[in-house]
Amino acid sequence: MSYPYQIRSIEEYQQAWRDSVTDPEGFWANIADHFYWRKKWDKVLDWNFRDPEIKWFQGAKLNITENCLDRHLGTLGNQPAIIWEPNDPEEHHRVITYRDLYNKVCQFANVLKNNGVKKGDRVCIYMGMIPELAIAVLACARIGAIHSVVFGGFSAQSIADRIQDAQCNVVITCDGAFRGAKDIPLKSVIDDALMACPSVKRVIVCTRTRTPVSMLKGRDVWWEDEIKKVETMGNPACPAEEMDAEDMLFILYTSGSTGKPKGVVHTCGGYMVYSNYTFVNTFQYQPREVYFCTADIGWITGHSYIVYGPLSAGATTLMFEGVPTYPDAGRFWDIVDKFRVNILYTAPTAIRSLMSFGLGPVNHKDLSSITKLGSVGEPINEEAWHWFKDHIGKGKAPIVDTWWQTETGGIMITPIAGITPEKPGFATLPLPGIQPILVDENGKEVEGNGVNGNLCIKFPWPGMLRTTYGDHERCRKTYFSTYDNLYFTGDGCTRDEDGYYRITGRVDDVLNVSGHRIGTAEVENAINMHHGVVESAVVGYPHDIKGQGIYAFVILEKQTHDQELTRKDILQTVSRIIGPIAKPDKIQFVSGVPKTRSGKIMRRILRKIAEGDAENLGDTSTLLDPGVVDDIKQGRL
Repeated sequence: MSYPYQIRSIEEYQQAWRDSVTDPEGFWANIADHFYWRKKWDKVLDWNFRDPEIKWFQGAKLNITENCLDRHLGTLGNQPAIIWEPNDPEEHHRVITYRDLYNKVCQFANVLKNNGVKKGDRVCIYMGMIPELAIAVLACARIGAIHSVVFGGFSAQSIADRIQDAQCNVVITCDGAFRGAKDIPLKSVIDDALMACPSVKRVIVCTRTRTPVSMLKGRDVWWEDEIKKVETMGNPACPAEEMDAEDMLFILYTSGSTGKPKGVVHTCGGYMVYSNYTFVNTFQYQPREVYFCTADIGWITGHSYIVYGPLSAGATTLMFEGVPTYPDAGRFWDIVDKFRVNILYTAPTAIRSLMSFGLGPVNHKDLSSITKLGSVGEPINEEAWHWFKDHIGKGKAPIVDTWWQTETGGIMITPIAGITPEKPGFATLPLPGIQPILVDENGKEVEGNGVNGNLCIKFPWPGMLRTTYGDHERCRKTYFSTYDNLYFTGDGCTRDEDGYYRITGRVDDVLNVSGHRIGTAEVENAINMHHGVVESAVVGYPHDIKGQGIYAFVILEKQTHDQELTRKDILQTVSRIIGPIAKPDKIQFVSGVPKTRSGKIMRRILRKIAEGDAENLGDTSTLLDPGVVDDIKQGRL
C-alpha cells in the first residue's frame, strides 16, 4: 500500500503545513480522498469554538472497519495485521492476517447482534491485552455500536462510574488477565461494578486465565459459546453498518480536575483520517514494517496507534500482553529481536524504568532491525532521550517525541521521523493541519520565539473531540471557555529560538503519572472516603521513573499510633476506588493544609514543599493560618 500523502522531506513538510493553514478544507479533502467512502461529503468543515460545534466531512457515509479491513483483503489479505506476544514468553505468540482479522471481526460482530447490540448502543470493554480486545473494538465499530474501553487496571467503582455515565447495556470482559507476575481477576471486578449498573443486560466473557468465575444465568455468556452459535450458521459475513462521518465511534474516559471522569467523544470520519495521516507521517511507515506500540488499548494511544491508525494504513501492528520488566528487564528487547521490530513506540516511564537496570538486559540483543523510535505520554527528559537513542537506536534511529492528548485523537506536535531535525526534550514542530498558539494568562498571544505561555490551538483538526458524553457544557467549559475562540490544551509550553515547542507540563490540577492523566480531585475524593480522614490535598512532584509522583497531605480525625498501617489502609482505599495507578507515592500526615481566607487550598505552596523547594514559597501572609506551613515543611517525607 502506498501513501501519496506521506511527507518525504523537510521542504515537503513546510509546504504541506503552509497549505494546511492557507486552505485547510482543500488540504484535508485531498487527504480524505485516499479513503473508502460510501458517499463523499457535501461540506468539508463547519465549526465554531464558542458552543463548541465541529463537523468534518459533513454528509459523508462510511464505516471505519471497511477502511481497516475490507479494502486491504485483495492486496494484503495474507499479510500479518496483528502479531500478539503473550505475557509468558514460553506461551506461543499469535499472528493474525488481515483476512483472519476480517473473519474474526465479522464473526464477533454477529455475536454482538445475536446478543441484542445495535447501532448507537454503548458497549463497555474491560479486557486484558489479547487480540480479542482489538477484535471486540472493531466488531463494535462494524455494527455502529459505540465502544467504551476501560483500562484493565481500574477498580470496580471506576468501571461502574463509566458504565453509568454512558448507560452501557453490554459489557465484554475476560475471566482474568495476565500482567507480569500478576493475575488480574477481571470478571470478579466487573461483577462488583455491575451491582450498581442496572443498564447492563449482557456480559460476554472471554476465556484467558481459566480463573474460576461466577456466571449469572440470563446475563453472562461465554465468548467461545457465542462464537460456536455463529459458526453453526455457516460463518456468515457481517455487512458493515453505514455510518455518518459525525456519528460517534467511541467514548474514552479521561480524568478531569473535578472528581468525575469525563467521556471524550470521537466520531467516525475525521478520527479515521487523522489517526491514519498522523501514523503514516510521524513514523514514516513503510509497507511491511513491523510496528510495536507498547501502550494498552485502554488508553487513547492504543486506540489510535495500535488499532485504527496502523490497521487503516495496512500496517503490521504488534500487541504485547505483558510488562517491560517481566520475566526480566530484557523483555522489550527480546520482542524486538524475535519479531525484527522496525518501529518502537513507548513511554518515557518505561524507558526510565529500563535504564535503571543498566545495559545488562540490552547487551547481546539484536536491535539492528530498529529504524525509528517514538515516545508518548509525557515529555521525555534529556537523559532518557539520549539513552534511548544511543543504546536502543544505536545512535542512528530517529526519535519522535510526540505530544498529543486523549482529546486531540492523534499526534499534534512531533518530529517527523528522519525528516525533522531533532532536539532532545522538544516535541519540535506542529504536524500539517495544526495551528498552535501561546497565550498569557489573559489570553493575549505571546508572539515570536524564545517565549513561553499556555498552549492553545486556534483552528480545528479532524481528530479533535466533539463533546464530552452527555454533558456538552462540560466540554465547552473545560476546553473552550478559558480563552476566547481557542482550544486550551491545559499545558504550559515554551517556543525556543528555532520555533520548536517544548511542553512544560499541566497548568491545571491534573497529574501526569507514567503518562496517565489523573485528576488531583479524583485522588483526594478517594482518600477522603477512608473513615479516619478529615481532609486531603494532593499534588505532583518530580519522580525519577514515573515523571510525576503523587504526594498526598492528609489530615486525620485523630492521631494514629501506627502511621504505616494507616498509610497502607489509605492506599488500599485509593486502589479500590480508582485503581492501583492512582496510589500516592508519599502520604504525609499533617495537622492542617494552607488555605486562603475563602477556604481554597493553596496547592502551589504544597507543590513547592513536595518538590523540596520550601525556601521559595512566596507570600504566605494571606493564608488563614500561616503556621501550618512550617509544620508541613518540618514533616516533609
